[in-house]
Amino acid sequence: MSTASPLPRIPDAALEWRAIRSPGPGGQNVNKVATAIQLRVYLAKAGLTPAVRARLEKLAGRRVSSEGALLIEANRFRSQERNRADAWERFEALLVRALVKPKKRIATRVPSGERRQRVDDKTKRGATKRLRRPTGGDE
Repeated sequence: MSTASPLPRIPDAALEWRAIRSPGPGGQNVNKVATAIQLRVYLAKAGLTPAVRARLEKLAGRRVSSEGALLIEANRFRSQERNRADAWERFEALLVRALVKPKKRIATRVPSGERRQRVDDKTKRGATKRLRRPTGGDE
């Protein structure tokens, strides 16, 4: 089912397509025809590297079941074909994001001049507040 792109090929055994009735209003078409699509991708069978699979599970969040299946539901359109294409496009978009290895953050140090300036500013602010205090004079 994979398209010609740099994405890894997902075997058909890892995919399960199910047509279900679409929720919400819509009259006769919605009540009689199963136009919504559930795409279930079994990540263990998908042939992904452990790192990519872990990133995909993290990105998908609650959409990954306890059995390790990613569930994508598509019901935006009135036709089953368009919903099927929509579900696949959403899975591919998620997969593209999972394939990108996040850059490691390089810790930077605050320059000593900035640190000194911050302390000086705090001292000045404290002095201003101290001057606002009432004096200990007799009243």
